[in-house]
Amino acid sequence: MFFYCRSQDATDLLSEDLVMVEQRVEPAKKAAQIIYKKLVGCLQSQQGLDSEKRMKKLPLMMLSVSMAESFKDFDGDSSIRKVLEMCCFMQNFLARTLADFEMKLEKEVLVPLNKLSEDDLPEILKNKKQFAKLTTDWNNARVSTFSFSQDQYSADLYHFATKEDEYASYFIRLLDLQAEYHKASYEFLEKNITELKESHSHTGDSSEEKVFGEPLLSHLQSCGRKIAVPIEECVGMLLRTGLREEGLFRLAAAASVVKKLKSCLDSGTVDHNEFSFDPHAVAGALKCYLRELPEPLMTFELYNEWFKAAAEKETDEKLKQLRTVLQKLPTENYNNLKYLVQFLSHLSEQQAVNKMTPSNIAIVLGPNLLRPRSEDSLLDMASASSVQVVAVIEPLIQYSKSLFPEGTGILHKSWFTVVKTAINNFNYNFNRITSRILFLPLSDSILPSPLFSSGRPSLSKTDR
Repeated sequence: MFFYCRSQDATDLLSEDLVMVEQRVEPAKKAAQIIYKKLVGCLQSQQGLDSEKRMKKLPLMMLSVSMAESFKDFDGDSSIRKVLEMCCFMQNFLARTLADFEMKLEKEVLVPLNKLSEDDLPEILKNKKQFAKLTTDWNNARVSTFSFSQDQYSADLYHFATKEDEYASYFIRLLDLQAEYHKASYEFLEKNITELKESHSHTGDSSEEKVFGEPLLSHLQSCGRKIAVPIEECVGMLLRTGLREEGLFRLAAAASVVKKLKSCLDSGTVDHNEFSFDPHAVAGALKCYLRELPEPLMTFELYNEWFKAAAEKETDEKLKQLRTVLQKLPTENYNNLKYLVQFLSHLSEQQAVNKMTPSNIAIVLGPNLLRPRSEDSLLDMASASSVQVVAVIEPLIQYSKSLFPEGTGILHKSWFTVVKTAINNFNYNFNRITSRILFLPLSDSILPSPLFSSGRPSLSKTDR
């Protein structure tokens, strides 16, 4: 109570405008102290360090370094590596931006706030205490001392009043710096994320776009092909090693191998040498592709028409009706069905060895080529219509040459590709061996001048 009375006595001697200013000093000191401590707690780096040392301590910079170490383990064409490289660069920029922000925050906000709370305002409060002490016994005090103290305290309060707006501007500057930091970070992120998405999208479009589960037309348009990648690739590998494989399409392969082949087909990086010698896995991947098409190759719309055509008793009439339905297929569906059926027909020609008659092939592949739209119809098909599906697919295989009279060039092209690949591989390896034996340089071309003129390798006089 005694201190309160002294304070009141001192206040009574101040002018009215200074009384209001005096009441703001203590709250200002308290606010400056609290906010300073909280802002220091918000810093992600240590106070007093220079920009480079400060930046190295930031979690964002540590994240950038970790990303840089991680992407080194990927090959140069990996999309993960490309994205990680860009993320590393972006995190580095954000770390530098944050370090600059904290440097400015420390210089323009924290240092002034600390000076205000620890030096300027305590000095005013010290003079207030001195003035209050003299006021209690001002009759005994020397008039000059009392007047000096009163003038000093009043001057401090006037100075505080004139500087109050400046002190308030520290908090405004805090917001300005935060706005600048977040704006710079946002603009940088927005620009680079957009570029990264576009780049990643183009990469995916060119070689890593998924093909399984994609509509046939969109897949063909995106890769500029007439025959779907899984159909052409799998048929090519099966022509090479699978035609005489017993139970092809009927016997299951290792799920892990099928999954790996599907991933390779999705990414466009199929190694024929790796998968050709597991024809059951290749056949399994082809079945998966046909089954996972959003709309079956023979379409939902023509589902009932296929059954109606296959129900004809006379063979000639049946083939006529099947041709009519075939002509109703979209061009892309027709081309891919023709390509596949021509291969299946060729497969059935080896039935004495592979045990896959047109009927057996139709049983295992039919549900993947022809299915109804609704789930209820799927249940019906499983119980009552499987025979009908076989009745549609079997004649397509049996009479493929009659149903597709425009030629078998597509399948012959696959045969040519298989044979050409085998010859290329043989000639290339033979050329390497003979070059090492004769100490001759390899030709620039993988296929040198013809090696087979009369059934055996021929060497020029120089080579001899």
